[in-house]
Amino acid sequence: MTDHVTEPPRPLDPAGTARHRLAAYARLAKLDIYDYYLSIPLVWALLPAAHRWEPRVGALLALTLLAQIAIAAAMVGFDDITGFRDGSDAANYGGDAARRRLIRKPLVAGTLTEAQALRFSWTAAAAGMALWALVVAAAPYRPVWAVAGAAVCAVAAVQYSWGLKLSYHGFQEIFLIGLGVGWVLVPYGLLTGRADAAAIASAVLFGAGPMLFGLYSNTVDVEGDRRAGRITVATLVSARGNAVFIVTMVAAMCLLIVGAPAAGALPWWFAVALLPALAMHAAHPVIAFGRGDVLRARYIAIRAHRVLAVLLVAAHLAAPRLAGVLP
Repeated sequence: MTDHVTEPPRPLDPAGTARHRLAAYARLAKLDIYDYYLSIPLVWALLPAAHRWEPRVGALLALTLLAQIAIAAAMVGFDDITGFRDGSDAANYGGDAARRRLIRKPLVAGTLTEAQALRFSWTAAAAGMALWALVVAAAPYRPVWAVAGAAVCAVAAVQYSWGLKLSYHGFQEIFLIGLGVGWVLVPYGLLTGRADAAAIASAVLFGAGPMLFGLYSNTVDVEGDRRAGRITVATLVSARGNAVFIVTMVAAMCLLIVGAPAAGALPWWFAVALLPALAMHAAHPVIAFGRGDVLRARYIAIRAHRVLAVLLVAAHLAAPRLAGVLP
């Protein structure tokens, strides 16, 4: 008979625990989804060349970025809490965890408690509201529409899946495009005091991107959302009707890419500069409904939005130099 040797317990690793906790909070805040934050370089590129490198401009845009990150963290944090409570996240992520990365849902994955998520979300909301107030206070211009837009974007984001639960009552698609439009036009208005045709066209193009890939998320989540009572286009119509709606929205996006320059809101050559993004947007509904791979289509739609944002920034930066060369 041999003696049984009990291995002494391993000491706790506070540093490792802290790292894991921080990683869980980063996943709760969805910091890897930075698509709305691309509004900051777009606003910078929209500014007159003579003002882009002013210290005040850089400081205000940096402060705006922090405000956006805080508000977005509160928005998605509350969304995860609501999805955890009503069971929609467990339903939507449990069946295909490998492809949808269940770990990105810390409450369902068990890496954060509901109390921790609540504290984080309320702290982020308070910080975001305070930062937006600082942005407005420090802005060189305060047109009423821009100040009101800042308030609406911040309050609506926090109410997306909490309080009024806008995304549960049929406003999700409008919100997704509206937040992108607002996060371009509001800082642009605070920096310039106006909203010209180029800024408005660019803002709508930018805002349409998150709305489009959000539609694919809704398509995948349709059964879980229906059980939770979440009203989206996907939950209200048939699968075919949802496909028609998405194709229509993609067609409108492609038409806008071509139509904004044709209407004179943007220089005519923007239609050529944005062709790679147009091609990507034309491709993802084919993959979603022709090949039946909605998650792959969502991935391409996200990349199409990022490509479009980069191309818009590059085109606006090049516009002053090309103005004297191209008709």
